Amino acid sequence: MKKKLVLPKFKNEDEERKFWWNLDLSKYYEPEDLEPVSFPNLKPTTRSISIRIPEYLLNRVKEKANAINIPYQSLIKEYIHKGVLASKY
Repeated sequence: MKKKLVLPKFKNEDEERKFWWNLDLSKYYEPEDLEPVSFPNLKPTTRSISIRIPEYLLNRVKEKANAINIPYQSLIKEYIHKGVLASKY
């Protein structure tokens, strides 16, 4: 360890995010100081959205979700995820 990292009090997440974004951890730690960690219970932040799709399409998605026994909104999220990964943009 090079020198002690002192964390300030943050007013909100944006302020903390900015602090970590601009911080150079190499001034405080050597590579051998770091340990691998995992966060098995960490869930990504989600946000509700509103989307208009044709009713027949929503019905097809619901039928498909029912056939494979998962919630239709989870199936929609999976379709969007696959589409984004397959996109060239």
